[in-house]
Amino acid sequence: MSPSLPPLLLVDDDAAFRKVYGGLLRDAGHELVEAADRPSARAAVEARAFPLVLLDLMLPPDGSVSAGLEQLGALLAARPGTKVIVVSGAGDTRHSLEAIRLGAYDFLTKPVDPDVLLVVVQRALARVALERQVEALQSSLARAGGDTAMVGQSAPFLSAVSLAERIAASDLPVLITGENGTGKELLARSIHLKSRRHAGPFIPVNCGALPENLLESALFGHVKGAFTGATRDHRGLFAEADGGTLFLDEIGDMTPSLQVKVLRALETGDILPVGADRPSRVDVRCLSATNKDLGAMQQAGTFREDLYWRIKGVEVHLPPLRQRTADLPLLARHFLNQCAHLCPDGRARQLSDAATEALLSHPWPGNLRELRHEMQRTSVLAGERREIQPEDLSFTGSDRPRTPAPGATTLQQKVEALERREIEEALRRFHGNRTHTAEALGLSRQGLLKKLERYGLT
Repeated sequence: MSPSLPPLLLVDDDAAFRKVYGGLLRDAGHELVEAADRPSARAAVEARAFPLVLLDLMLPPDGSVSAGLEQLGALLAARPGTKVIVVSGAGDTRHSLEAIRLGAYDFLTKPVDPDVLLVVVQRALARVALERQVEALQSSLARAGGDTAMVGQSAPFLSAVSLAERIAASDLPVLITGENGTGKELLARSIHLKSRRHAGPFIPVNCGALPENLLESALFGHVKGAFTGATRDHRGLFAEADGGTLFLDEIGDMTPSLQVKVLRALETGDILPVGADRPSRVDVRCLSATNKDLGAMQQAGTFREDLYWRIKGVEVHLPPLRQRTADLPLLARHFLNQCAHLCPDGRARQLSDAATEALLSHPWPGNLRELRHEMQRTSVLAGERREIQPEDLSFTGSDRPRTPAPGATTLQQKVEALERREIEEALRRFHGNRTHTAEALGLSRQGLLKKLERYGLT
């Protein structure tokens, strides 16, 4: 019987360790490839892409930790999608921190508790699956000619994308929440493209952009003579979305009287155009989005309770950019690549370390929309210069620095200060529960403990 779990690469010169822990992983259902030294490990990685590698640092031919760390860096550079768990007898804190800094998923010190190893492996593979889901959504959007800004590796972002991926194929209504500019319509489009309705239309409507009477006509249509200026029949957006998806953006701005009519259409599938005397039937999946607290509005009586529960089949929350610090450089590069055509030589501009530091210090109230606009602007203003400098950015002295850490002067220090703040905030949010904190930050528990020790938060 073929294994049901992904193949792994176990690199260790200790034959007894490979036998015991290799057997443990095979019993768990994994196909396992083994390597006993650096050359054979390098050959295995070059021949095949493994989602996960368990790597000992002290390997032949020289057995030095520094060479092991060098191989770790080379492996991650060659296979950026691979997660590496360092399992080593070199348990020095300095070595573990360096391995994590290079990009290792976790660092386990021998002897390793078998249950701990299996849990860490499971979490690492879950992380790989999340990142592949993001790539799949990006590919779907690219094939459809849409924006591909579904970019990121931070835990809150991956959590939202994973949930969207799981419910996309169903016909469940979805409520997407988040601040303005976080990419709610983009996520709605990706859900549609991954659904069984992907061949049908995706019809977006901004419920806050039109007054009530025009929005009703836009949604349900009208017949000729229904009101002054209605010179012909008009199909509404519900009818246009028949067989596909209707996206009700900023649904919290809809008036209570119109909410009643939308509720009936969603409940029954029947729509009544303005001025018509008989309804028509449509088959529509409804995705909604809002930047408001609909639960509080429902309690206050400004949003119907029955409509609230009707559209909230599954709620997906998109985090603001200030909670996606780790994604900022990645997103900035993505938008700069999109703006290459704006540059005189047609080549994308690069961010200097100082400019990246400035990005990390900005609160981004406009979220992705603001970042995209900023990268467009700087691509133009940079002119012939290939590298963007802080003076090219539009930030003013009134911007509130996010982490005014004393003594933090280099980019690395600024990044560490940001990381420390995010960990502190997560610890407060989960009342010191380290397990929940680690999950929210996308870390293993061991990885969190190392960061707590590193930043003196123990």
